[in-house]
Amino acid sequence: MSQWSQVQQLEIKFLEQVDQFYDDNFPMEIRHLLAQWIESQDWEAASNNEAMAMILLQNLLIQVDEQLDRVSQEKNLLLIHNLKRIRKLLQGKYHGNPMHIAVIISNCLREERRILAAASMPVQGPLEKSLQNSVVSERQRNVEHKVSAIKNSAQMTDQDVKYLEDLQEEFDFRYKTIQSLEQSDKNSALIKQEMLALQAMLNTLDYKRKEVLSKIGRVIHEIDMLMSNMLTEELLDWKRRQQIACIGGPLHGGLDQLQNCFTLLAESLFQVRRQLEKLDELLTRLTYDGDPIPVQRPQLLEKVNFLLYNLFRNSFVVERQPCMPTHPQRPMVLKTLIQFTVKLRLLIKLPELNYQIRVKATIDKNVSTVSNRRFVLCGTHVKAMNMDESANGSLSVEFRHLQPKEMKSSAGSKGNEGPHMVTEELHSISFETQVCLYGLTINLETSSLPVVMISNVSQLPNAWASIIWYNLSTNDPQNLSFFNNPPAATLSQLLEVLSWQFSSYVGRGLNSEQLSMLGEKLMGQQVSYNDYQLSWAKFCKEHLPGKSFTFWVWLEAILDLIKKHILPLWIDGYVMGFVSKEKERILLKDKTPGTFLLRFSESNLGGITFTWVDQLENGEVTFHSVEPYNKGRLAALPFADILRDYKVIMADNVPENPLKYLYPDIPKDKAFGKHYSCQPNEVSKPSDGGVKGYVPSVFIPVSKILNDSTDPHSPSDLLPMSPSVYAVLREHLSPTVIETAV
Repeated sequence: MSQWSQVQQLEIKFLEQVDQFYDDNFPMEIRHLLAQWIESQDWEAASNNEAMAMILLQNLLIQVDEQLDRVSQEKNLLLIHNLKRIRKLLQGKYHGNPMHIAVIISNCLREERRILAAASMPVQGPLEKSLQNSVVSERQRNVEHKVSAIKNSAQMTDQDVKYLEDLQEEFDFRYKTIQSLEQSDKNSALIKQEMLALQAMLNTLDYKRKEVLSKIGRVIHEIDMLMSNMLTEELLDWKRRQQIACIGGPLHGGLDQLQNCFTLLAESLFQVRRQLEKLDELLTRLTYDGDPIPVQRPQLLEKVNFLLYNLFRNSFVVERQPCMPTHPQRPMVLKTLIQFTVKLRLLIKLPELNYQIRVKATIDKNVSTVSNRRFVLCGTHVKAMNMDESANGSLSVEFRHLQPKEMKSSAGSKGNEGPHMVTEELHSISFETQVCLYGLTINLETSSLPVVMISNVSQLPNAWASIIWYNLSTNDPQNLSFFNNPPAATLSQLLEVLSWQFSSYVGRGLNSEQLSMLGEKLMGQQVSYNDYQLSWAKFCKEHLPGKSFTFWVWLEAILDLIKKHILPLWIDGYVMGFVSKEKERILLKDKTPGTFLLRFSESNLGGITFTWVDQLENGEVTFHSVEPYNKGRLAALPFADILRDYKVIMADNVPENPLKYLYPDIPKDKAFGKHYSCQPNEVSKPSDGGVKGYVPSVFIPVSKILNDSTDPHSPSDLLPMSPSVYAVLREHLSPTVIETAV
């Protein structure tokens, strides 16, 4: 089943997450129509290779053309129209930058895998539960309801102001009428009657002015209370969800809803401002003793302007944190002289502001960091916000060509900085702009979450550990001195985040048993880790007992191994991975001989091994493990092929594959058959192909086990021998000769 087919079977709450990252940059129609073809291409490799990306883009357009031909024959007018529009959009947007669409599609496929993994995990961790709190959802609904009510109140007040304006015009007319009558006869009964009516009208006018001002005051108070309480909490919650999403957690949504609330409140405040301006016009035409307008209007206008200033300042947000396109799963880690992207949005979406706001990006503005390293931003660092680049029409700007450059120290050195010092330095990307609207001038500033600057890609793992620890431990957006005294983290939350690293980076999270093993490895013993506090040093700086590397370096090497060499096996759930040697033997001891499991090495960085159970003639149960395979060996021979072709030569010199069943009882070929590079019966025979005069060959991993030893032997004795050649040799050579050759 294709990945897209699996996505379509998800529950609605997961489908809503999928819907969030498909837009005009990569339309969902194309994802649906070309599902299998898209999944069969290596978009991640193309995101770092312009020539490959250009070929894939051209092939993508060809695929779209073929779909156009098909739907044209079916006379599907709507689909024909959409495909023509999409083809034109893709060609126009990516012809000059093909790697950009490779990055987008690679990210979309990765997010799909993460969501599929999240959907398959039965238990939510403490962080994810806190993000999906029912109280938070209820508050979101209350905010939307109150914003709608405020908008209605402001519109109703508009009608009151219009009525007041009509009433004052009638008063002006009658007043002028009386003035003309007074010139002829000041003492007539008609004039006295008109004067009494005019006084009554003035009393009504005074009452309506007070009523309008009171209603305006209530609207302002409701906006003030909403902004001070629920809307501020909503914005802070969104920023916290963004932090969690950046370190692999659930995708964060809700920004469009916030934009709707901010925009409606801004429109309401500007509407109230116009109402106050209208009252000022009425005041210039008529005032009297006890008139409430000159007393109350200045205070109300000052309050409206104050709320507008605060609303605009809070509405300027970093929608997508700084990230190198080459490392989409590692945001906020930036390498010198490598481009990164960052996107900002103004949550107040007013047509008058389109292309009118120019945003400037700087680094470490008005802040001091923990070292002497200083940086500048190269590339286009000033751009205008607009509504055209975003698929949802938001007022935003995306910087795509910024590069951090380190300034040379005046002392000619970078100071006394250890290996961890650089990756614990936090820096800030700042953005500033100015909004000029309806006579108001508002200066806006915002900053990214703290970023780590590296100069060598080897620093990436520790830099990413810093990003994880910071965003796990604090919701402070700008604590650049955080690592001067980093707080401890709750072990249960840390393990949840570690599972996210696997679900976001390699498409499948960790189950409770795997997390339990990691918890034991971190603590050195079995613990109830719900409320256990773990230090930063233990996570990333102190070596594991008896090892020359830290816990994080060990885990990062495993992630790299999975990503590059055993990804399909991991996604299928066939790699148990995190299991200790002791637990391994407990699991296997009662199983059928030939049952094996796959686990990651605890002593070799980025190593994977397999252990199988066997039974001697006397009934004794034995266990055999091969020396771990690392990325060097796996680059030469796919791991699935190793499992298929692995041979053991026992003391009687009869080679056989001891691997029969994947734990608990899955036939080996059923589990791994679809991942073999070729089926056994498809391996070349000695007379087939190859260079003339030579027998075609493949590598076969072979180990030798003596009866008096159960010690594992190295799998490094890889024979350059095809299965078919091996069969021919067995027909013509004795086992003794074969052993000698081995």
